[in-house]
Amino acid sequence: MRRLAGLTALAALLASCAAPPPPLPDKPQPAGPEIQIVTTPVPFDPSNPARSNLSGFTYMGGVAITDPVTNRVHGLSDLKVTPDGRVVAVSDLGDLFEARLQFGADSRLSGLIDGKLWTLKRPDGQPVQGKLEGDAEGLAILANGDRLVSFERDHRIWRYPAAGGPPVVAPKPGNLFSENEGMEGLTEYPFAGPDAYLVGSEEGEVWLCRLSAACQSFSVLNGPDLEYGLTALAPFQDGSLVAVHRAFDPLRGVRITVSVYVAAALKGRQPQPMARLTLNAPLTTDNIEGVALITSPTGAARILLLSDDNASASQRTLLLVFDWTGRK
Repeated sequence: MRRLAGLTALAALLASCAAPPPPLPDKPQPAGPEIQIVTTPVPFDPSNPARSNLSGFTYMGGVAITDPVTNRVHGLSDLKVTPDGRVVAVSDLGDLFEARLQFGADSRLSGLIDGKLWTLKRPDGQPVQGKLEGDAEGLAILANGDRLVSFERDHRIWRYPAAGGPPVVAPKPGNLFSENEGMEGLTEYPFAGPDAYLVGSEEGEVWLCRLSAACQSFSVLNGPDLEYGLTALAPFQDGSLVAVHRAFDPLRGVRITVSVYVAAALKGRQPQPMARLTLNAPLTTDNIEGVALITSPTGAARILLLSDDNASASQRTLLLVFDWTGRK
């Protein structure tokens, strides 16, 4: 997240000119996991609302997400989709967010329902406390339902058992990460085994890890230039990958690329993507830090992108959906 220092400063400047958001409560309110979600449709291109295609990717709807009661759906940094159609995300605030996807008769995203929010727990069973302990950045869901969460600042990966109970420490790369630039990318990688997962740093270095073994160097996934940092990963069943990279500067704003890497190319040290979607102004975009893959009704690869709004009044929590027509 080092590359977002300028974004954070700009967001603070813009927020000073707007009405400040209500303060975040110490814990979700009211008691219990259920929360009220409001979703507002967003176009792919606000300057041309009818536009939906770019570089072999088709926009299948998107929404801006708020929760007016708890005001804690902020800072969402990764997401995955469960087999029963629920999105699962983690946040910079140390929360776990879940909701059910809704699609219309046209197969486009229409909203989210059944929202829930929990505070992530520590190994001692107590809730994580503060930014140092709760800055969750990556999420993976293994085949047995166990969930892995990577954290920045205090760099670690915890495994939350599917059966419930407190987390346990999971293997992580041995690299020394700076405080605010750690394991941004995390995803299950069943192609390499049921307990396998990939860990990606913002610099683009990716490691293959297993619960049963130490992490090994896997690949380097670079963005279009050195300004871009890796923020999220998601796998295809055959070992191919989708990777999200992000860049920012005050003149051009946030710039996002979504790249598809075939499995064979990943055997090289710095593979080139076979397809790439670029989201720049005036297209709808924000600080995308989460990606998930599902299959569309037509059999295409459906890519879900989630943004981290940094709890800023000048940013939004967006969930955007694209079908990649290059793979069925």
